[in-house]
Amino acid sequence: MAVCVSFMRKLVRRKIFTDDDITETNLNRCLTTLDLIGLGIGSTLGTGIYIVTGQVAKETAGPSVILSFLIAGIASAFAGMCYAEFAARVPRAGSAYVYSYVTVGELMAFVIGWNLLLEYIIGTASVARAWSTYFDSLIDNKIQNFFRENLPMDVTGLSGYPDFFSFCITLLLTGVLCIGVKESTRFNNIFTCVNLLVITYVVICGFFKADLSNWEIEPSKVPEGSKAGSGGFMPFGFSGMMSGAATCFYAYVGFDCIATTGEETKNPQRSIPIGIVVALLVISLAYCSIAAVVTLMCPYYLVDINAPLPFIFDRVGWGVARYIITIGALCGLSTSLLGAMFPLPRVLYAMGSDGLIFRFMAKVSPRFKTPLIGTLVSGVFAGLMAMMFNLDELVDMMSIGTLLAYTLVAICVLILRYEIDDNLPKMNSLVKMSRTSLLDFEKQPFRMSYLIKPPSNSPTEMSAHIAKVSVGVMCVVITGFSAFVIFLDTALMERKVWAIAVATVLGALILLCLTFIICQPQNTSALNFKVPLVPYIPALSCVVNIYLMLKLSAMTWLRFGIWMLIGFSIYFSYGMRQSSLNRYDQHTILGSSKDKTKGTSLAYGGTKVTNSSSSTGSDDLEESAH
Repeated sequence: MAVCVSFMRKLVRRKIFTDDDITETNLNRCLTTLDLIGLGIGSTLGTGIYIVTGQVAKETAGPSVILSFLIAGIASAFAGMCYAEFAARVPRAGSAYVYSYVTVGELMAFVIGWNLLLEYIIGTASVARAWSTYFDSLIDNKIQNFFRENLPMDVTGLSGYPDFFSFCITLLLTGVLCIGVKESTRFNNIFTCVNLLVITYVVICGFFKADLSNWEIEPSKVPEGSKAGSGGFMPFGFSGMMSGAATCFYAYVGFDCIATTGEETKNPQRSIPIGIVVALLVISLAYCSIAAVVTLMCPYYLVDINAPLPFIFDRVGWGVARYIITIGALCGLSTSLLGAMFPLPRVLYAMGSDGLIFRFMAKVSPRFKTPLIGTLVSGVFAGLMAMMFNLDELVDMMSIGTLLAYTLVAICVLILRYEIDDNLPKMNSLVKMSRTSLLDFEKQPFRMSYLIKPPSNSPTEMSAHIAKVSVGVMCVVITGFSAFVIFLDTALMERKVWAIAVATVLGALILLCLTFIICQPQNTSALNFKVPLVPYIPALSCVVNIYLMLKLSAMTWLRFGIWMLIGFSIYFSYGMRQSSLNRYDQHTILGSSKDKTKGTSLAYGGTKVTNSSSSTGSDDLEESAH
């Protein structure tokens, strides 16, 4: 029993930073608020603007695609606000990985970090392939035709030819990222400005050719035999508009790269929340504006799904717009590629610093102040995937990692908002920091009345524990409710009594858990940014993200399972033993504080441990206990 308890404690041990950790870093703090806004916009406004809008309008939502983007933007804003609050609490590299490490423990942090790696690798490879394909289409597919003739690859699951051009593009941007973060963001800001100018041109010119009758097409004018719905503003009905929102949600993926810049931003606790909120506002405005232009200029059933914007401008006689749109598309895809690549080495750096993956991944270049090895390894690996694999069937894998990260960040916000002060991320006691876990809470007598009426107006160990259990149970019930609604939707549509009864019971349980959470006292610690309407917004974020995860295909979940098996083999064979917290716990403390200006220094087993905010990534005698 003691062995099992010890094992469980290792899985849920938490990482909590001291005050000095917020400012100390091996990376270069040079980014401003404007840099972060540009990074968030650039990483998101790519394929969503130039491809997804037309696809959703023609096949799923019709003119109501504008509402699809609006709903997806609101759902993304829920996740964005949760990221912003955590950035104000823990402004460190690693994004959701670090957030979960300080809240729910080491194992879940590894799961999130491992999936973020998958998300960014596939995101980088897919955008690189899209860039190559788009450019190739401008030169009559000469690149594709040449390699299909000379180096064909007739292997199932692989590309029909090796795309060396996408590999070279990835390596080129990898080199830009290696040189320095300021140089990378300067490149991103220039291309993002060009992209925004093109989008502004499209919107202004497009509204001159707008025709409101395209939002009111009569059913009789819809081509017979086509899959174009019934005309009107919602030709595919409300369900079509909501399905379009699910697709549009993925067009917002990318803004979370802002959260990985915690150690490279001059004032992260202020700049990261502002960057996330402003970037999401600009992105939502751009998507909704382009969606309005596309559906007002042309009947939705005539839109070309591969190149909607050039098609609709050609249709109204403005062929010159094709060249301007092409410039914007290439700039947008370039910044999307940079935005997909940028967070990857930062997550590797954070995980390597903590010892959960191989520590050499956290090695920082003394000249460029960037995680050089992590950047090179991730760039080469993503480039090889872009060159060799047909990524169409792998794109959903990116969605699982993103949605899982969004869900856990929302859960973390709920947990920390009801936590006692001593267990919040910033503490001055290294010993308590290392030992604290979700299994530790004061033995207090529990009473059922505490669920509704806690004994104190400020958080206690008991109220915090009630909130944690309520959050956990609520997430389990949300998963069951979402699965029931998705897989037994036919019974609900037919209004079968048993189906309605089950859905009602599950919904009532969710509301009951939410009520227990609401009744507990919240922590009132001051932050630069706090999510409003807690616990409602984080709970809604959990509902949306879990629902969308369960909508993914069974094959996607199978691939996800294989990826996780690989990750668990690394964690249980290496990460659990090499974790900085595990090394700390395995030694006897022999010394005490020696330099209060630098932080707490502890000596154990001949190894000096300091509360330095980051690790060099090597296995030398000085490394972080955090």
